[in-house]
Amino acid sequence: MRPIIPFLAPVWAALEEPAYALMRLTAGAFLVPHGLWKLFGITGSREEMLAFFSAIGLEPALAIMIMVGLIEVVGGGLIAVGLLTRPAALAATVTTATAALYFHLPLGFYVDSGGVEFAALWAIVLLYIAIRGGGAISLDRAIGREF
Repeated sequence: MRPIIPFLAPVWAALEEPAYALMRLTAGAFLVPHGLWKLFGITGSREEMLAFFSAIGLEPALAIMIMVGLIEVVGGGLIAVGLLTRPAALAATVTTATAALYFHLPLGFYVDSGGVEFAALWAIVLLYIAIRGGGAISLDRAIGREF
């Protein structure tokens, strides 16, 4: 494809991998506090989160909450540094898409009503990371292997 402003083509090419690494780092790092909440109650009440899981029918609530918390903490960290990026991002995609469809979608679209807007965006970003992998600026690339 021919660029409209040709002299910018090398700029966009040079920024492509750093921008992707920034997106991957941010997405992974932003998952971690959610998992810390579920596992340790660090950013909110663990008991309230457990009651929430149970109230919306996610049973056994404790086991599911721990599994999701581990995916968010461990998977988020792996996504952030770009190690085992695809399986970590795929697991996070599944949990995030499940939350989007199972909990948020019935509340509507807009985030201010608890709707699906924000959760769906997260699921799509994580799916993109799962498909693309670690990228050029990642530990996957540094070790020369990826899923």
